[in-house]
Amino acid sequence: MKWSDQAWADCASVYGEILTLPFLQELTNGNLPKEKFLFYLQQDAFYLAEYGKILAAIAGRLERKEWREAFLHFSADTVAVEQALHQFYLKDSKAKAEPSPTCTLYTGHMFRQLACASVEEALASVLPCFWVYKEVGDYILANQTKEENPYQSWIDTYGGDEFAKAVAKALFICDQYAEKCTPEHRNRMTRAFKLSFKMEWMFWQSAYEQEQWPV
Repeated sequence: MKWSDQAWADCASVYGEILTLPFLQELTNGNLPKEKFLFYLQQDAFYLAEYGKILAAIAGRLERKEWREAFLHFSADTVAVEQALHQFYLKDSKAKAEPSPTCTLYTGHMFRQLACASVEEALASVLPCFWVYKEVGDYILANQTKEENPYQSWIDTYGGDEFAKAVAKALFICDQYAEKCTPEHRNRMTRAFKLSFKMEWMFWQSAYEQEQWPV
C-alpha cells in the first residue's frame, strides 16, 4: 500500500467527522449564514498567505527540477485562485480581522515541520490542505440540493478536474519521498499528516463558531 493510502485510511474517521460539520452541510445546501462564510474567508486569507510561503520553501528543498516547479506552481496558482475568490466575496467587507487561534496553530504546525523536521514531514504536513479540499469539493458537488447556491464559485474551485490534477501530483511527490524512507521516518510523516488533517476539521469548525481570542 502506498504511504498516502495508508495515511488517508488512518484519518478516515476524521474525514467522516469533517463531512458532518454544520459549516459544510450548510455550505452544501446554500444555507450557511453569510457572516460565517466571510469569517472563514478572512481566516483563509491569513492561512494562505503563510501556506504559499511554506509551499515555496518546500520547493527549494525538493530534489527534482519538475517537482520544484510543481510546488512553485502550487504556491503561485493556488493562492491566486483563492485571492480571486476572496476579492469576489469580500469586496464589500470592511471588517477588521486577525488570525484566529486555530489559524495560528495550523500555520505554526506547518512552519515547525519546515524548520525543524525533514522535507518528507514538511510535505506530509501540507498535503491535507490539498487532499481534503479536493475530496470535500467533490462531495459537495455530488450532494448539492440547491440549484442557485451563493457559494457556487467557491465550490467549483475545489470540485473538478483541474484541482484534482494538482492534488494527484502532490500525492505522487509525497509517495515518491515516502518510498525511500525507513518505517520510522514514514511514521513521522504520518504523524505530521494526521495533525494537519485534524486541523482541517478545526479550521471549519472555528469558522462556524467565529472563533475569537479569549483574552
